[in-house]
Amino acid sequence: MRINSLFAATLIVATSTAAFAAEPVKKDIVDTAVGAGSFKTLAAALTAAGLVDTLKGPGPFTVFAPTDEAFAKLPAGTVEDLLKPENKKKLTDILTYHVVAGKVMAADVVKLKDAKTVQGKAVKITVKDGKVLVDAANVTKTDIACSNGVIHVIDAVIMP
Repeated sequence: MRINSLFAATLIVATSTAAFAAEPVKKDIVDTAVGAGSFKTLAAALTAAGLVDTLKGPGPFTVFAPTDEAFAKLPAGTVEDLLKPENKKKLTDILTYHVVAGKVMAADVVKLKDAKTVQGKAVKITVKDGKVLVDAANVTKTDIACSNGVIHVIDAVIMP
């Protein structure tokens, strides 16, 4: 009897371990954004601002992530200027304005009028004609789940 119950316990553990191993491990916000390939400018800005370790931390965070195309819409020279060491404070303010503490999924975002950012100011949230806007940026993709929060993709860089 002892052998049968030991075998059963081993089988249960092996089955549970196999099921757990088959589940994909989610990446953190930074690794998810870098892996997507369309957030190179955001990744460079996070590095220049010294925010990579923060957004790789436990969180949870909600990030309204502007794409490379969103950064390209800024006036010529803006990104290059922001990436200079002497503009680190301004860059940090802009980037943290894109981050909300906590994990706020799209179903919850649409119920909000605004959300306080890590930067300190609140972003305005509006739903118009079935589209969600964060300040003046359109949310183009939602609920990209990460190990330490969620990413919502936006089509413009929002400014505090």
